[in-house]
Amino acid sequence: MIYRPIYVDKIMAYADTPFVKILTGIRRCGKSTILKMLMEKLQSERGVSNEQIVLFRFDSMEYDEMTAKQMYTSLKNRIVSGKKTYFFLDEVQEIKGWEKVVNSIAADFDTDIYVTGSNSRMMSSEIETYLTGRYVSFRIYTLSFSEYLEFKKQYAPVSDIRSELAEYIRLGAFPATHLQNYSADEIYAIVRDIYNSTMFSDIVKRSQIKKIDQLERVVRYTFQNVGNTFSAKSISDYLKSENRSIDNETVYSYLEKLEKAYILHRCSRYDIKGKEILKTQEKFFLADTSLRYGVMGYRPDSVASSLENVVYLELCRRGYTVYVGKTDDGEIDFVAERQEKKLYIQVAQSIETERTEKREYERLLSIHDNYPKYVLRTDEFVGGNYEGIETMHVADFLLSDKY
Repeated sequence: MIYRPIYVDKIMAYADTPFVKILTGIRRCGKSTILKMLMEKLQSERGVSNEQIVLFRFDSMEYDEMTAKQMYTSLKNRIVSGKKTYFFLDEVQEIKGWEKVVNSIAADFDTDIYVTGSNSRMMSSEIETYLTGRYVSFRIYTLSFSEYLEFKKQYAPVSDIRSELAEYIRLGAFPATHLQNYSADEIYAIVRDIYNSTMFSDIVKRSQIKKIDQLERVVRYTFQNVGNTFSAKSISDYLKSENRSIDNETVYSYLEKLEKAYILHRCSRYDIKGKEILKTQEKFFLADTSLRYGVMGYRPDSVASSLENVVYLELCRRGYTVYVGKTDDGEIDFVAERQEKKLYIQVAQSIETERTEKREYERLLSIHDNYPKYVLRTDEFVGGNYEGIETMHVADFLLSDKY
């Protein structure tokens, strides 16, 4: 197991508090492994005994068709008399009504509870109904660039970070794909399995979708247009041009389901001048760049949009709320906000002409405030500052701890 302090340390800050700790994220992003790390931490640093730690994996056939009442009885029977019981409930969304069970166990006994889930049931109104004010949620992502380098060090030498960035984008960052020196074909086979199981179990089966081909076409459109602004109507019009009729509401429904399965992230547009969130022409980013390549094949001309995807996910990992910025004459790739902090970011694979350079920098210069502004790129450049705008290589930005 390779330690992931970005999550473990944050979650451990809430250990032995009355809050239920909820870990969410796409399948195979490492939630179950993080549970094991938390168990080890509790034992090694807080002296918690083996008998006090109770793990249930609810995606096991052992719990197939288990009811909420049966779940309550199972948990109650594992309570350790006279001591705090630490419950680790993996893929808990498989039990309908789990929220009420967890609330009851937390209220009735001396417990500390950690749960994980991979789909929309973790976002249900039932959580708000039964656990309001009693839980804290942690979004788990695939490996950051820094984590990817740590994983790779275990089985292969790490080259210069700029070359590694290209591999990170091409091969993605699901932890399971970086446990040994897999080939690209082997990695994409693993990724396709993650994608297929998520699509079938968390979307098609759960939502009883009949027109699977229609859903797949919406998926392919969004995968092809990562980093581009579009609307449900854009997808509907495109499919109609291919003689595939679909209404806007159905498209919205599919996009929502892909979000709730954590395959897609919605990035809204923000009017910088008007200081309001816009409801149209959003961007969607993938939970991992390898999803695009595993499903549709790798294409070098997709790297520019994948760079945006990687930067977007890193900002999310660091707790920023991220928007696409709208200016009077264009678009800022990202406006990222976290409490009193704000960043403006332009991402470019390369800047080959003075005209392109002027466009990238002038959009940021048109914003008249004192928050940090960055142009991130992957080509060679001279100087790191342009009228207060910092120019950085994408790899350096991803590894920086100053923002």
